[in-house]
Amino acid sequence: MVDEAPAITPPPGDVVIDGIPAHGRHAGRIARIDWSGLRERRSWLWHRLHHKRWHYVGLGNEQLFIGVAIVDVGWLCTAFAYLFDRRRRTLLADWSQDGVPGLQAGVSDAPLADARAWFRGPRARLSLQHGAGDRLHLDVATPALRMQAELDLAAMAPPLLAIGPISGGLAHATQKTTALRMRGWAEAGGQRFGLDDAWASVDASNGLLARDTAWRWASAHRPDVGFNLQEGYLGSQENLLWLDGRPVALGAARFEFDAARPLTPWRVHTEDGLLDLVFTPEGARAADKNYGFAASRYVQPIGTFAGTLRAGPHAEPRSVKSLLGVTEDHRSLW
Repeated sequence: MVDEAPAITPPPGDVVIDGIPAHGRHAGRIARIDWSGLRERRSWLWHRLHHKRWHYVGLGNEQLFIGVAIVDVGWLCTAFAYLFDRRRRTLLADWSQDGVPGLQAGVSDAPLADARAWFRGPRARLSLQHGAGDRLHLDVATPALRMQAELDLAAMAPPLLAIGPISGGLAHATQKTTALRMRGWAEAGGQRFGLDDAWASVDASNGLLARDTAWRWASAHRPDVGFNLQEGYLGSQENLLWLDGRPVALGAARFEFDAARPLTPWRVHTEDGLLDLVFTPEGARAADKNYGFAASRYVQPIGTFAGTLRAGPHAEPRSVKSLLGVTEDHRSLW
C-alpha cells in the first residue's frame, strides 16, 4: 500500500497548453476538449481516422439499468441503447445502428455544459443536449426503447477530468461524473418505467487514439459512493473514487475475471489498497462487429459491487454492498 495518493488538481482552462497536452487527473468541469492547438501534428487523414469522440450515459435503480451511447470514430458513427430488467435478469431492449458521421450523427467537443450528441437513422432518433437549469436532456426513440430523461448537473460532485498520452496515438481526455439526480421515463418490452428514483452518470470522451485500443472498465455510482476505474490505454489517469461527493485519486486498477465466462464474479481492486471489490453480474450486453478492415468486440456486464473502500492509505475501511454498476471488457481495431 502506498503512503500518499496521487494529486488531484483543478482543471486547466484547455486540454492543450502551449502546444502540449495538459496531462493529469483533475476534479472539475472543462468547457471543451479541443486538440487543434497541439504542437505535434499529423496529416488531415490521420486525424480523421484516429479522432474518436463519444458520449455515454448509464443510469439505474432497483428495477433496471439503461445504457445509451453515441460514438463518432471518424470514418463511422454508431449508437446503442439498451434496457436491462434487473428483476427478470434479461435485456428488454437491445438496439444499435451504424451511420455516416456528420450526416447521421455528431458528438460535440463540449463534454457537459453546451454538450450536444445526436444520432439519426432509420426509425431512430437519439439526442443528449445541455439545456436550461444546467440539465442534460436525453431523448431516445428506437423500435426497442423509448425514453425521455433530464439529468441534473447543478448540484453534482466535482466531475473527473483525465488527460493522458496515448501509445500509438497522441492524447486522450475524458470527463466523467459520479451520481446525478434525474427524472424521466422509459418504455421497453411493453412496459413503462419511472426513472425519478434512478441515478445517472455521464462519460464524455475525446481523443486521438491508436488504431488498436483495448480497455477494461468499471463504473458504479450513488450519492454516498461512486468510482471509475480503467485498465488499458489511458493507464491510471481516470481512476477515481467519490466518497460523499469528495474525489479521491486511486492507483493502478486490476481486473481479475474469466474472459470466457464474464457472468461469473469479477474481483476489481487497486494497487494502493484503497479499493477492493467483488462484482457479481446479473446479466450483460455484448457486441461483436467485424468490418474486415476494422472490428470491435466488447461485453458490458451489469450487476452489483461489494467490498471495502478507503479515503486514504491510513483511513478506516468503509464497507460497501449492493452498489449497482457495470464492468466492461473491450477491444477495438478502429
